[in-house]
Amino acid sequence: MKRLHEYEIADKQLDTRLMKRLLDYVAPYSAAAVVCVFILLLAVAVGLVRPYLIKVAVDSGMTRGDANKLNLVTMLLFGSVMVEFLLRCVERYLTRWIGQRVAYDLRVSLFSHLQKLSLSFFDKNPVGRLVSRTTNDVEVINETISAGVATVVGDVFMIGGILVAIFVLDWKLALVSVAVIPLLVCATAVFRSKVRESFRQIRRYLARIYAYLNEQLTGISVVQLFCREKQSAERFDELNGEYRNEYRRTIFYHALFFPVVELLQWLSIGLVLWYGGTKVIGKGIEIGVLIAFIQYGQRLYMPIRDLMEKYTVLQAAMASSERIFGLLDTPVEVPEPPTPCAPEHVHGKVEFKNVWFAYNEHEYVLRDVSFTVEPGERLAIVGATGMGKTSIINLLSRFYDVQRGSVLVDGMDVRDYDKRRLRRHIAVVPQDVFLFSGSVRDNITLRNAAIAPEAARTAAQHANASHFIAKLPGGFDEEIGERGHRLSVGQKQLLALSRALAHAPRILVLDEATSSVDTETERLLQDATQRLMVGRTSIVIAHRLSTILNSDKIIVIHKGKVRECGTHDELVAQRGIYFKLYQLQFKDQVTQTD
Repeated sequence: MKRLHEYEIADKQLDTRLMKRLLDYVAPYSAAAVVCVFILLLAVAVGLVRPYLIKVAVDSGMTRGDANKLNLVTMLLFGSVMVEFLLRCVERYLTRWIGQRVAYDLRVSLFSHLQKLSLSFFDKNPVGRLVSRTTNDVEVINETISAGVATVVGDVFMIGGILVAIFVLDWKLALVSVAVIPLLVCATAVFRSKVRESFRQIRRYLARIYAYLNEQLTGISVVQLFCREKQSAERFDELNGEYRNEYRRTIFYHALFFPVVELLQWLSIGLVLWYGGTKVIGKGIEIGVLIAFIQYGQRLYMPIRDLMEKYTVLQAAMASSERIFGLLDTPVEVPEPPTPCAPEHVHGKVEFKNVWFAYNEHEYVLRDVSFTVEPGERLAIVGATGMGKTSIINLLSRFYDVQRGSVLVDGMDVRDYDKRRLRRHIAVVPQDVFLFSGSVRDNITLRNAAIAPEAARTAAQHANASHFIAKLPGGFDEEIGERGHRLSVGQKQLLALSRALAHAPRILVLDEATSSVDTETERLLQDATQRLMVGRTSIVIAHRLSTILNSDKIIVIHKGKVRECGTHDELVAQRGIYFKLYQLQFKDQVTQTD
């Protein structure tokens, strides 16, 4: 699977495809967009009338001494200004409203898609980069629409209207006015080729900054503990410098291009003034026509400059769109089945049949693994670190799919289940508990309205968590901070047990839930764990053999294979891998027994 930062557009012709996909998000608000464009065209038309009104005021009012006509034209001029003002206000409100709605829909689409992706995707893509997609890149799209992509239509209409007006007034003078446009086209072509690639690089560097910040701030304790602040800052300075230098390049392009446009505009006006002035002196045209031409000439280059600015914004949007749609196009590696099975209840029988699994192709962490856990039975899995124990949990929860073999729950392959319904019957208490910002109650119920407050209290009581919760100033309403940083490791584990109990699973998985805690907390955890496992199918991954001695069945995983299986007494009697582990942890007791 490709990493997101490698997603690039290879052919500029694909811009049309990106624009079409963006327009698909605008489509639900097409009525507002049509109204916006209509109002914009009306405002442009009103604005185009003013230079002609000035011509009439000069040629028919001033030069002929007609005060009444001068007064009438002046009133019409002021009236057109007010009408355009009102129309522009409505148009800008509508464009910003549409931009916000599109940004909202894009964020929802991105977040919904992210939730469907498998853990393998998040293994390969830093969180900071994904945050950049859903925040910064979406905001660029919002700015593009809110800044008035609809005004592009207005600018094109204005350019067309001006060209028609000047050619109607005097086609020879009009040719002089547009003589410099080929030079402008050449300058624009160079500008476009430079800016597009530059904006693509800017987005890439910005995503790297997001990813690095997320990593460094999440691991700030390690950075400070090992005194790596200076090196961390130097690396950030390097990334920030790359971003700054690329942005400086776009500033250079803008600083060069827009003065060129201004220069060509005044060159055009100068030519009109020279050629038109000679015709006025020779009585070839009236002075009002020349004034109108100068007015139209200034207006002709205003939308051209505006289009170039919009093009700059559009290039940023295209770069962001490439990244957004690259994420949205990422396939779901663990898809829902065509006709998912969604049972309301399961008995809890778990079977692994000849399972082969690898995170990376052909690097198998599980090799031909087979075992069965009957409903209500307690299975313990032991083995050295990195031998595939946690992978069993991931496959049972269907975070990943097996390459060969099958994982069954109640005799049905987990790939045939509705993923949400399957996971509703499974609760995992991990070694490294993740808590969310919010209250104690929110972290037990996960804001599930189906779990009543009293049920959360009961779960905490059965999980031995109510004692420390009662000592918190806010009790169940106490805010525990980001990732529960205000709680100890043991308290987090007790909350995780409370969470599992509150969701009433049929299958319970404990991933070394009593590690890294003091003796008293371990006693509370073991007591809560024993209560939690009653009547449920339980799978316990353990390094401390003292926590699994009473398991119905113990399997030993070694180098990805099931090497031994049986009860504690049976495995000790075999004098195999389990016996060696038992000797290491209970050396004194084994010696006395011998």
